[in-house]
Amino acid sequence: MAQRRALVVRGGWEGHRPVEATELFIPFLEGNGYAVRVEGSTEIYADATEMADLDLIVQCVTMSEITSEQVAGLNAAVVAGTGFTGWHGGIVDSFRASAEYLHLVGGQFATHPGVEPCARRGGEEDSFLPYRVRLTDLGRAHPITAGLDDFDLLTEQYWVLHDDLIDVLAVTTHPTQAWHPWHRPVTSPAIWTRNWGAGRIVVTTPGHSLDVLEHAAVRTVIERGMMWATRTASAS
Repeated sequence: MAQRRALVVRGGWEGHRPVEATELFIPFLEGNGYAVRVEGSTEIYADATEMADLDLIVQCVTMSEITSEQVAGLNAAVVAGTGFTGWHGGIVDSFRASAEYLHLVGGQFATHPGVEPCARRGGEEDSFLPYRVRLTDLGRAHPITAGLDDFDLLTEQYWVLHDDLIDVLAVTTHPTQAWHPWHRPVTSPAIWTRNWGAGRIVVTTPGHSLDVLEHAAVRTVIERGMMWATRTASAS
């Protein structure tokens, strides 16, 4: 059996520690038989020859910019069967100006509500809230999340705008508070998959910091998601 090929693309906003975060998962990929290539920009997305040989792309690029040629190359690779996955802002807060990228991923970070205004001190902890990630019925049966229980985190809780072509494996609910402008609780997808052409996409919204990525449930979801998204024989 040919060795599987994984591309790790990292960069963008340094607050999400793209190098350190992706280094957590490279040994997992290598231990499962992947040849891993690491790139520090999205330029490779525009190289059709290089992209055609990939079975999996792991992206950790928060914000930043992408050219139309690069996003077209990424889209073409996924349509042809290459898996695409990532976590937190590295996949759902990437390339805010690209409608084509948003269409590919199916969801976009909108905000992460913070603590009560009088309790804010000006640091990232102002956006750290206790919240629960709840598996859906689909999630309880899906290979990525089967056997896991609902779990609690204290970190950024992503509010996501999304379409209905995603298959939601887990959700999280934003409550309403006296200082909020919304008037009823809002439920956002926290983990989802998306079939796109012959390819599979997996998005995990927790992952702001290394400690969250090392949380047992979060790490399990990301690692299983990499395996599940990888090009299948039928897409070869």
